[in-house]
Amino acid sequence: MLVVAKIGTSSLTDRAGRIDDVMVAKVAGEISALRAAGHRVVLVTSGAIAAGLPPLGLDRPHDLPTLQAVAAVGQHRLMRTWDDQLAGHGLVSGQVLLAPYDFVERAQYLHARQTLTRLLELGVVPVVNENDAVADDEIRYGDNDNLAALVAHLVYADLLVLLTDAPGLLTADPRLDAAGTLIEEIVQVDTALEALAGGAGSARGSGGMASKLAAAKIAAWSGVRAVIAAAARPDVLVDAVAARPGVGTVVVPRGRRLPARKLWIAFAVGASGTVVVDDGARRALTERAVSLLPAGVVSVKGSFPAGAAVELADPAGRIFAKGLVRHAAATIEALAGRRTDDLPADMPHEVVHRDDLVMLP
Repeated sequence: MLVVAKIGTSSLTDRAGRIDDVMVAKVAGEISALRAAGHRVVLVTSGAIAAGLPPLGLDRPHDLPTLQAVAAVGQHRLMRTWDDQLAGHGLVSGQVLLAPYDFVERAQYLHARQTLTRLLELGVVPVVNENDAVADDEIRYGDNDNLAALVAHLVYADLLVLLTDAPGLLTADPRLDAAGTLIEEIVQVDTALEALAGGAGSARGSGGMASKLAAAKIAAWSGVRAVIAAAARPDVLVDAVAARPGVGTVVVPRGRRLPARKLWIAFAVGASGTVVVDDGARRALTERAVSLLPAGVVSVKGSFPAGAAVELADPAGRIFAKGLVRHAAATIEALAGRRTDDLPADMPHEVVHRDDLVMLP
């Protein structure tokens, strides 16, 4: 089995915000146990900023240049900690730093897959992080949950384990209601579950249960089983691989795997606006998998450039798809309702090409 295991900053650090060597040693030991059982493991780790703060004598800053500088100081220290612990079990680690570009551009995507695949063939444990020193979105908005889900898709993983501070998704927020119980299995992530997951977690981590659930949803659309579980649980990775009851919250994969580019469009790129289409266009898009043409556009909401991600809605306002537009908002408004024969020959005739369009549940 190929396992992608992700651990975030809040689980990797102690109360003072420093990298917790005991936790790193625990996870490294469990990775070793999986390897001894014949499984392959890719580790996705956060913590570069946390590792960079002590040598600089800083509290966590808020401005982007300082965050990137701290990440640059901390990344190799974080990697050295993982390398030392894995080496203690006779394992070789290899650092892989990824950025959003690596999942959008086909050539980069294939290069990243080739590198990770070859590392696994060589018996290496790839240790993946987003390139925090240049990837400002990750520093400000994420904690590598989405990255881990995309990596699971990239390497055709069988299992994604998202390690966190909670035992999984509970029926109530434990900070507000101690009576909440573990939801052991989710067949489909819906709005009710997303609302239950709530917002951000701890001050040290930039994600939270909502981020974990969103990543598990990405994994499900990739055909990958996902488990949200407590990093502190003994043998959590081994139990997740063995599918032991109560290990955490299991999100069941969908039967159909979404292509990488469409996975990125659907879940990893924020929508900049909305294009409202008529009922005929909606039927054509959902039933025949065609491109969206100007003739089917009713109106545009928001201001966005060509290449931006937008949601597609029907006349009643129901969102049913997401895609990358080939024209800016103002141009789409000007072309709305026009037939293809009436469009200039030297411009793209699609508002959203079918290759850049994803139907949403």
